[in-house]
Amino acid sequence: MKNETSTRSHPVPAPPASRTRDILYNEDLAPVPKSGRTWSTYNYITLWFGMSSQIPTYLIGAGLITLGMSWWQAILTVALGNTLILIPILLNSYVGTRYGIPFPVFARASYGVFGANLPALMRAAVACGWFGIQVWIGGTAINLGLGALIPGWTTFGGVLGGNPMGMWISFAIFWAIHIFIIYRGMETLRRFQTWAAPIILVFGLGLAIWMIVAAGGIGPILADPGRLNTPGEFLPIFIPSLVGVMALWATLSLNVLDFTRFAKNQKSQLVGQAVALPTAMTLFAALGVILASASDVVYGAPIWDPVVLAGKIENPIVLALAMLAAAVATLTVNMSANVVSPAYDFANVAPRYISRRTGGFLVGFFGVVTQPWLLLSSPSGFIFEWLGTYGGGMGAIGGVMIVDYWLARRRKLDVGGLFERRGAYRFSAGWNLRALAATLIGLFIAWGGLVIPAMHELSTYGWFAGFFGAGLTYWALMAISPPPPVEDVTTAEADPELLATEPAQ
Repeated sequence: MKNETSTRSHPVPAPPASRTRDILYNEDLAPVPKSGRTWSTYNYITLWFGMSSQIPTYLIGAGLITLGMSWWQAILTVALGNTLILIPILLNSYVGTRYGIPFPVFARASYGVFGANLPALMRAAVACGWFGIQVWIGGTAINLGLGALIPGWTTFGGVLGGNPMGMWISFAIFWAIHIFIIYRGMETLRRFQTWAAPIILVFGLGLAIWMIVAAGGIGPILADPGRLNTPGEFLPIFIPSLVGVMALWATLSLNVLDFTRFAKNQKSQLVGQAVALPTAMTLFAALGVILASASDVVYGAPIWDPVVLAGKIENPIVLALAMLAAAVATLTVNMSANVVSPAYDFANVAPRYISRRTGGFLVGFFGVVTQPWLLLSSPSGFIFEWLGTYGGGMGAIGGVMIVDYWLARRRKLDVGGLFERRGAYRFSAGWNLRALAATLIGLFIAWGGLVIPAMHELSTYGWFAGFFGAGLTYWALMAISPPPPVEDVTTAEADPELLATEPAQ
């Protein structure tokens, strides 16, 4: 490519103090020093159990039942999808642990120091959608809880935009709580993350026991064969459902570096994640399967939203407590999973002007703009349209990043160059045009079926279509026009004052 720097990367000397105000640097984006790498295997196990124990996990399991799967088909789909998405998660996790850098900084290696804003903002946009979904779920819990305690709450003010006025007020209250926490700082809330998972687990188990008793035992629940009893019926639902299951963590497969940069060593993050992710997701999704299957027996149709199902509890005190538990757990999971990482992504655009707090405010604003009430309007809309669609985009980015580090660059990364405007990753005015072209091709393959009927079948493969379409294209472009090579420069070698740490092996 023309206009690319031809200077071979080399260790960067200690910069002047003014470097800390460079447009590519702030303290949140800097590599984590050795003293800050304290996460053990246990921390990663609790992290994944905490993030998996959320209402959307139940929605996936229950949604598959609503779409016609039997209990075992649904659980198998969830287990397989999470095992597959674990592969790119672990490949990117390695980079975070070795160099101590977050996702938007790593993206500079493949997209360029300015081009990295493209994948960072795409990932942030998805997180904003998830933020809005979680706020709507928590708002639903508050609305049902208030309805149990305040007579007339669910009917006053009429209906606006297809939802009662009380629902909009509850949504606004829950949203305002998030904004207040972002303003005051999230450190206090993070201390409660360890008990967020038990709360939502108790909520799910309590609902499951209640519904199993109401259904007359586990037998009637497991007896339902589902509606997809032939390959011709099963496969058209299974393939996009599998892609949707994978897409739940397609964003984390990119920004998992934001967590593994704190790992003590590679073993701690590798073992912790490999054990916890597929196990936790399968267990919690299985509760959603039981809830939907039991509600089908009891009410004649599966109820896929566990919060709505809990709203059928007749005792107002029990109902209010259940809704409070759901709201508190949703709040803690939402703040850790859907505010921290996109805040980094927004900060990467303009580190001088956007702090993590400001980035959090942007997440809150765009979370409302995504209109989460529409994303949760039906199981097919949630799994196929929301999860399946954005999964293709995240797959395209992941394909470029993984191919760049593991295949094209052969695990060589100059950390100092990631913070230099005219360094190893300048490419063409800060953009790697190969990565841009490969991403666009991956997006076209993954999303083309949304507007071109002939491509619809291909687009059902969502994450796979985006990942392999972009990854293979990028590999070919890098082989045809390779950039100047770089050496594997560790953080300590790059800058002993600003980036002082040894890579964790």
